[in-house]
Amino acid sequence: MAKEWILNSAMNRFQMNFSRNVGAVSEAIRKCSPKQIEDWETYYFKNVRSREHIEELGRKLYVKITEVIAAEVEDIKEEDCIKYMFEMVINRTYQGYVTEIQTIYGQLQEILKVKIEPAPDEWDRLYNVDFFIKIKEAYIGLQIKPAGGVSHIPEIFQERSQQAVTHEKFTKKYGGRVFYVISVKVGNNKKIQNVKVIDEIAAEIKRLSD
Repeated sequence: MAKEWILNSAMNRFQMNFSRNVGAVSEAIRKCSPKQIEDWETYYFKNVRSREHIEELGRKLYVKITEVIAAEVEDIKEEDCIKYMFEMVINRTYQGYVTEIQTIYGQLQEILKVKIEPAPDEWDRLYNVDFFIKIKEAYIGLQIKPAGGVSHIPEIFQERSQQAVTHEKFTKKYGGRVFYVISVKVGNNKKIQNVKVIDEIAAEIKRLSD
């Protein structure tokens, strides 16, 4: 298992499996439509790349692992590993979270054409509110929840039900509802997953404005 992980990591890092090296394998295998693996092997070596070419890639991969990666590993100290763990767990996780929230509230601000402001720390603690929209003397609360993926969304809705009491307290005190805005990553972009919430927020803005 460890050997496969090293081979796979090195292959991806040095792009040995990119189409420029091994050919467009996904497209090729569909053209081949093999009934068994021998059919695919014969087709590949005849129409895509030669056996000798793949052997040479394997030799290059071996050099990368035993020379390049080995030298890099020797240069790593225990302190480097400790610092990296803190960097990943604390710094980068926080930076990603903040970036995601800012991206989403920026999208909402552009769509709704209203000013969206960060909530006071007290509101976060007492009401689970990240941002607010001020309409006359009332406030609408927003809670932005980054989802690790679509599979994480049911957990977020479960959490929402647990926080319903704090959101009701906010509405009772400040007049506006609190809305859950779920953010998911699509490629390199952050998108609002529950897009219907935009219309709901707009309706609440109109209600409080009238």
